Amino acid sequence: MNHMPHWYSEGRTADGESTVRVTGLTVTAPNGRLLLDRAGLELAPGRITAVVGPSGCGKTTLLRAVAGALPPGTERTAGSVTVLGQDPLDLPAPALRTLRRHRLAYVGQDPGSALNPRMKVRRLLAEVAVDKSPEAIRAQLAEVRLPVDDGLPDRRIGGLSGGQQRRVALARALARRPAVLLLDEPTAGLDPALRDEIAALLRHLAENHRIAIGLSCHDPELVTRLADDVVDLTGPRPTDRRSRPAPAPREQAPHDEPPALVASGLHAAHLHRGRRVPVLHGIDLSLAAGNSLGVVGASGSGKTTLLRTLVGLHRATAGTVSLDGTRLAPSAHGRSRDQRRRLQLVPQDPLGTLNPSRPVGAALRRPLLLHRRAARAEVADRVLELLDQVGLPAAFADRYPHELSGGQRQRVAIARALAADPDVLFCDEVTSALDADTTVAVMDLLTDLRDRRGLSLVLVSHDLRLVADRTDTLAVLSEGRVVESGPTTRLFTSPSHPVTTALATGTLLGG
Repeated sequence: MNHMPHWYSEGRTADGESTVRVTGLTVTAPNGRLLLDRAGLELAPGRITAVVGPSGCGKTTLLRAVAGALPPGTERTAGSVTVLGQDPLDLPAPALRTLRRHRLAYVGQDPGSALNPRMKVRRLLAEVAVDKSPEAIRAQLAEVRLPVDDGLPDRRIGGLSGGQQRRVALARALARRPAVLLLDEPTAGLDPALRDEIAALLRHLAENHRIAIGLSCHDPELVTRLADDVVDLTGPRPTDRRSRPAPAPREQAPHDEPPALVASGLHAAHLHRGRRVPVLHGIDLSLAAGNSLGVVGASGSGKTTLLRTLVGLHRATAGTVSLDGTRLAPSAHGRSRDQRRRLQLVPQDPLGTLNPSRPVGAALRRPLLLHRRAARAEVADRVLELLDQVGLPAAFADRYPHELSGGQRQRVAIARALAADPDVLFCDEVTSALDADTTVAVMDLLTDLRDRRGLSLVLVSHDLRLVADRTDTLAVLSEGRVVESGPTTRLFTSPSHPVTTALATGTLLGG
């Protein structure tokens, strides 16, 4: 990595200076519901502090309080927050903007939704960078392991994978040369090798540039390796996923069972300066009813574009997608309502797809009524049933997306997709924002639906253990091509392509 010793010097905090101190912080929602209860946190120069706990325990709320960005309607009812000698929750708006622009940077859990979709990557960085020169912008992108010679600096956010969007947001934060860096699930949705590269970058920033770093994380192994200090918002967990036995391998579908979903010769591209830049190259896939397909590969290999193309949200430039022998239109607009219902996508960034002005209950009612999955008199009960299936209490029906944690929003997105009663469910990193126990519960739910009603599952994930345990077949993507496919067990135990071998051994570098 291009660790430039002078990059972050302007934001450095002197050793011994009080960087961040949170004491007895209590935050409540407008209805009086506790979002955070007497939380404490200290961030010191040169140290990395991890905030851990299950989804919904208040990790994001705590980081947002430090950034002076509590959700609308919430308020501090007790406790104190001090950042570089100032209280961000009491600062006037101009002073708070100055603090965030020059001394404190925050990267949220859904970074893509916070980036201007009309601006190109290089402009997003130049907008906040201390050094706006083209050389500095390219170096900053290289620092977070983003390619700079394939046109990425001139792309807009919509043309990037979820992992690339996350790294752009991190580069944008670092371009300010902050003294305090706050990261909400910074490695979610990244492949293992890239996760380790970003972890190494954070360690370098802490040790060599004396930045005080606070992050939330659901990855216990990463926390153990990376964090100097750990703040657990819930104390000891009642269960430990590591003690759970691995699920038994599913029986493979008979070879003569007709595939439910078939993609043949699928090509797709993104627009760049008015011309098409190929992303997918001749993808062939098939998936039988009730089976699960894992799609793996480095960040930027085309996994999200593939899922969006299959469901018709990204128009293919060539090739076909068929469902039960019926060829589907390349765009969702050209498909019948029932065809759209049968293929449902759970996106990597649920915040960007949930209407901020509608409560969770309304988000779940709409597909139930639109696709006639329940009579009007039954809709309210069905909403509560869907919430229960994904591990959310009935009271969440009245909450709005901004009142939920990242993991809770992800579960709402899963529930909304299930409300349509799909035949094929496409899951794009749906467990990356979930704690270990919730991940098991959600995957158990999807496995049960497969067994009971023949639901087919396409699972994109960088959690290779999850893919190995929960899928029947595997497709390995590299630079928009399927380089190897077949039974999951065989590909993990006897890979024949170097990319698959690198994935299985955790040595694949993210693109």
